[in-house]
Amino acid sequence: QKMPPSLPATINIQEPRWDQSTFQGRAKHFFMVTDPRNLLLSGATLEEARRVVEDYRAGTVHPGLTEDQLWRAKYIYDSAFHPDTGEKMILVGRMSAQVPMNMTITGCMLTFYRTTPAVLFWQWVNQSFNAVVNYTNRSGDAPITPSQLGTAYVSATAGAVVTALGLKSLTKHLPAIIGRYVPFAAVAAANCINIPLMRQRELKLGIPVTDENGNRLGESTAAAQKAIFQVVVSRIGMAVPAMAIPPVIMNMLEKRAFLKRYPYLNAPLQVGLVGLCLVFATPLCCALFPQKSSMPVSSLEPEVQDEIRKKDPWLETVYFNKGL
Repeated sequence: QKMPPSLPATINIQEPRWDQSTFQGRAKHFFMVTDPRNLLLSGATLEEARRVVEDYRAGTVHPGLTEDQLWRAKYIYDSAFHPDTGEKMILVGRMSAQVPMNMTITGCMLTFYRTTPAVLFWQWVNQSFNAVVNYTNRSGDAPITPSQLGTAYVSATAGAVVTALGLKSLTKHLPAIIGRYVPFAAVAAANCINIPLMRQRELKLGIPVTDENGNRLGESTAAAQKAIFQVVVSRIGMAVPAMAIPPVIMNMLEKRAFLKRYPYLNAPLQVGLVGLCLVFATPLCCALFPQKSSMPVSSLEPEVQDEIRKKDPWLETVYFNKGL
């Protein structure tokens, strides 16, 4: 029996498998990154994936390893281990936990929106989950301090609760369907507070900007502002289908005899509908903007422009990592 040819050691597994300059390529990448099935993998499977990836990076190719197996191992490895520190990430903070955790929390926020204690509790749960995700996926290059984490957590929770309770009181005399959209407004407001606060160091000191080949040219606060804006838009975009479509369906279903007879099915139905939306919305909204984003040199701060012009007078575009 003929052995399959050995895999070359030249495949660049530092980059995603698909072309990230196209929306389709980014969507394929994020469907793999956010795949909830990765949460079910055993510790032994994760360690085996780590071994395959680390050995391959060191130039050792396991006998019989195929390209598909290598990429599968890479995506398993990325789903569980921090890219900068190499530590195993907290289970609920991993990108693969986004769909199951968000569908449960969002489904409950949409189900229990009528009473003030329920609004307070589920907005607090949601912001606690966001804090865990932000801490788990923190940058190794610019780590988040406990005080930054605490400030962002308290501010985002307060912002979400104030928005939710304020809008709830305003919608008392409006049609029931309007009240169902209060949780979405609260989540959107919290994202607008939480993400800039979590990344305040970048807004003050800037993020690294590079040329096309990854050569570092300096730090820019203008690039940080654009990166954070893109992340806020993506996060709010993720919430739109999950928090906009189920309320319409549930509003219709609650008028039917079936849900009046079995009211306990309200929460499971809501969670299921949210989950169905999030399975697609999460990777597609992560893919809205390239991870390696770009902007014209002319849009940077004057002092950064001067610094870059000294190094390369003809450079027109710089690149930066937008974060997640």
